[in-house]
Amino acid sequence: MRIVAALGGNALLRRGEALTAENQRRNVRIAAQTLAPLAEDHELVVTHGNGPQVGLLALQEAAYTEVEEYPLDVLVGETMGMIGYMIEQEMGNLLPLEKPLATVLTMVEVDPDDPAFADPTKFIGPVYSEAVAKANASEKGWSIKADGDAWRRVVPSPAPKRIFQVRPIRWLLDKGSVVIAAGGGGIPTRYDSNGMLEGVECVIDKDHCSSLLAREIGADVFVVATDADAVYLDWGTPGQRGILRASPDHMDQFDFPAGSMGPKVQSAQDFARSTGGKAVICALADIPAALRGEKGTTVDPGADRIEFHS
Repeated sequence: MRIVAALGGNALLRRGEALTAENQRRNVRIAAQTLAPLAEDHELVVTHGNGPQVGLLALQEAAYTEVEEYPLDVLVGETMGMIGYMIEQEMGNLLPLEKPLATVLTMVEVDPDDPAFADPTKFIGPVYSEAVAKANASEKGWSIKADGDAWRRVVPSPAPKRIFQVRPIRWLLDKGSVVIAAGGGGIPTRYDSNGMLEGVECVIDKDHCSSLLAREIGADVFVVATDADAVYLDWGTPGQRGILRASPDHMDQFDFPAGSMGPKVQSAQDFARSTGGKAVICALADIPAALRGEKGTTVDPGADRIEFHS
């Protein structure tokens, strides 16, 4: 099969964990143990989040005042290279020597008139107390929002329109390579009034971009790996129920939080509706079992009813 696996931020840095290279390396090594067997048996594209990493780079940029801060599109490109390098190395340590791996710096077109620019929602950077977050917002001109019981910086998150590197990604897959692409939702770009490409100050949602990539390269399965073992109804209540299998239409009945499970469910629905294929939302370690339909949540156009975990 041709699989696109989208790694959530927890696969690289757990919530509240120090933003150190050592911590990220350790988490990538754990992720590689699940991904490497998939790469041996299937064609694999790995995408990933970058919220904590791009936020850290933005803080580092702000601390060096002798030059103007680098824009978010450049910082996204930097994180794509850093995280791609770690994934390549850790998976390469587990795969046969002849298995090639390649990280593709991936530009993604956005619409400058997307309403998302008027309503920043994408969390980046570390978590803060409310007082510290509000002080940073006042000092640095940030937009901030509550993220659970903490506060974080938010930036615009427009919808991805087109992925420019689709052809080289397909070529690499055809040659047997594992591809790491569209990291952090891709590098946001647009055409200016002269028809020239330029970067955009925003961060694209990783799950929506990964779903678009999966559709454009003809993936058989789209996997969203997150820190939840399934999609739940009535999450956090005594009556919570984990969905095992449902159609995209079934999932329309429910509202999922925009800052967490909402984009994952929507991206899975978009893939399933567009391709007729299955999308899976599960914990990273559960990917093999979820592909067999035993764990996680499968969004399947062929499902005639909602099935729940027992």
